[in-house]
Formats: sequence, structure tokens, C-alpha cells
Amino acid sequence: MRASHFLIKYGEIAVKGKNRNVFEDALRKQMRIALSRVDGTFNIEKRSGRFFIHCEDDFDYDGALAALQKVFGIVGICPVYVFEDEGVDTLKKDVCSFWREVYGDKEMTFKVKARRSNKKYPLDSMQINMLLGEVLLDEFDSIKVDVHHPQATVYVEVREKIYIYSTIIPGAGGMPVGTAGKAMLLLSGGIDSPVAGVRIAKRGANLEAVYFHAPPYTSERAKEKVIDLARIMSEYAGEFKLHVVNFTEIQLAIYEKCPHDELTIIMRRYMMRIAEMFALESGCLGLVTGESIGQVASQTMQSLRATNDVCTLPVYRPLIGFDKQEIIDEAERIGTFETSILPYEDCCTIFVAKHPATKPEVDAIRKSETALGEEIDQMVKSAVASAETIRIRPGMA
Repeated sequence: MRASHFLIKYGEIAVKGKNRNVFEDALRKQMRIALSRVDGTFNIEKRSGRFFIHCEDDFDYDGALAALQKVFGIVGICPVYVFEDEGVDTLKKDVCSFWREVYGDKEMTFKVKARRSNKKYPLDSMQINMLLGEVLLDEFDSIKVDVHHPQATVYVEVREKIYIYSTIIPGAGGMPVGTAGKAMLLLSGGIDSPVAGVRIAKRGANLEAVYFHAPPYTSERAKEKVIDLARIMSEYAGEFKLHVVNFTEIQLAIYEKCPHDELTIIMRRYMMRIAEMFALESGCLGLVTGESIGQVASQTMQSLRATNDVCTLPVYRPLIGFDKQEIIDEAERIGTFETSILPYEDCCTIFVAKHPATKPEVDAIRKSETALGEEIDQMVKSAVASAETIRIRPGMA
């Protein structure tokens, strides 16, 4: 005997009031997409504030569980054993079969927690708790009741059938992707921006991304690394577009004509300008970056103000208060860290000033940019027009 169903629990969605159905439908859609990549046939039903996933025939249990753990909006995944409702005497046998299968003869404490959705059932929830607790104590000498801090809780749901489970596997939490509009992520090959992208997707946003490539100063492998990062992100965020922009000409112009202590800030400002052009064209409601205050010279509060100066859309920085170790921990958890630390530099690291400005004045930066003349505008238009757009999908090679 093995769990053949999953009961899905969600958190914030439950308090959405009149809009709750919108969020539930979005969650159902994301679960279907995730399970479409898993061997097996799955039927998702919504009943009484819960989702039940019926897994028909043979299915990839581990694959299904792994896929559901990456669906934002789910707070708990419960592998469920399903029994026919054939009366109280059969329920007693079923709960003993469940305990024997899952726990055997382990010495442990337990309690029973029943939920009776089928109001025609002859026992109410409290009566079921008491009855099944006594049955398990009589059947297994190695267990004791502890209603306050049990080592195992046997959950029994009485519906059209009997659903029994005791394991609640944590989900990804957050809100279903597709419930909060679209955002444009500035994606690099570093540790921070993939984490920022996944965190903004966790709040329900659809993503697009833009990556700035600088051949021949950056290799083709650096670009492939970013595509690999995007693919890992898509396992959480779903399918999205990645715009690859050739930034070399712009970067060289800035390097030749602008003060070197301002290089990083000015290059960043042009990246933000270009990212916003793609964002506006795609209907995005904001930009997303992986910046956190003070991590590097371009991320002081003064530097962030200078880069914000060129944007009309809001700039979301989900990692703004994180320290580096917290970001690394998150990158390891979502699976991007090992790819991010591969030794392929992106365009941000090629033209780095020895002594970058940490407290740039916006007026001074604007004045320095005038040295670029009108030619820089044409370079920007050319870079946008020639950008390569790649559709990123979970599981793509």
C-alpha cells in the first residue's frame, strides 16, 4: 500500500475574500503545469477549501512531490491514503492498516485529528478522534496518546471516501505565479539576481528577463551560464522570455568618454534604461534587481538613487535587506548557487574601476553622461533592436 493521492494546503489564498477563486484557479493552473512534466495521470479537484490531487495508475511519486514543492502558493503537501467508506467497523481496520504501513511497531506518541465533511456520517469529528485513538492503542502496544506534543498526528478526513495521512511536507509558500502582473528582471550570471527573480515570482509575478552580454570580453559560455540559471529559475517561475542584449559598444563608449570612478554607475544606468524599454514593450509593471544595500560600490544608497534616476517604472529589490550569506543560503536552496559560481565572467566585471565612486551625485553623473553625445542613443536603439530573445522553459536542454 502506498499514498495514491495528495492533499494540498494553501495559506494566504484562504484570506482573499471575494477574489479567492481567482487565486485558487491560478494555483490549480500552476499545479497542472508542474505535473504535466511528471509521468502519470493526475486529476486536480477543489473541495471545501482544499485541493485533492488524484494520482491514477502508476505515477512517479518522487517526481510529483518534487514538482509540487516548487509551486508557489502551496504551503503543505500531504501524501494521502484513500479508503472506501464502508462503515465505522471498516474505518477501524483502515486506520490500523495505515499505521502499520507507515509506522509499523515504532515506539512513539500520537493523536488523531478528524475532520468530517460528510455530515451524513454517523460519528462527528470528536467521536471519530476518540474511537480511532482507542482502536490504535488496543492494536499497537508500542504507542501512547499525547494530545499536546505528539510525535505523529493521524489526520482523518471523512468525505465521499476516507482520506488518512500523517505527513505534511512543506511547500514553497507565497502566491501563485500569474496573480500579480509581470516584472522585468535584470539577470546576470551572479548569485543575487536569480534569487531576486525567484523571490518576486513567489509573490505571484510573471517574469521576463534581460541579460547584458559583452562579446568578445565575455565568452559564449558566460551566456550559456545565464541561460542555465534562467532554466533553473523557470522551475519555480514558469516559462518566460530572456532578452540577450549585446552591450559591448555601449560599454566601450562609456569606458572611453566617462570618468573611470563613475563607470559602474553609468553602465548600470544604461542597463536600467534598456531593461525599461523591454519592460514597457512587454507590459511589465516594474523592474527587478538583485541589489542589496552596501554589498558593493554600486549598491550604496547613493548609487541606488543614481540608477533609479533613469527609471520611470518602479524598481523592486527583494533582496535589499539581505546580507550575502542569506542570499547564498537561498541560492543553494533553489539550486542556482553551483551554476552562479562557475568561473565565467559577465559584462559587469570586465571594466571595473580601481576606485569606484560610492557616493555619486546624480547631477554629476548626468553631466558626465553628456560626453557620450547623441551617438549613445543610437547605440541603445541598435542594442535593443538586435537583442536575441530566448524562450526559457522548465526542463529545456
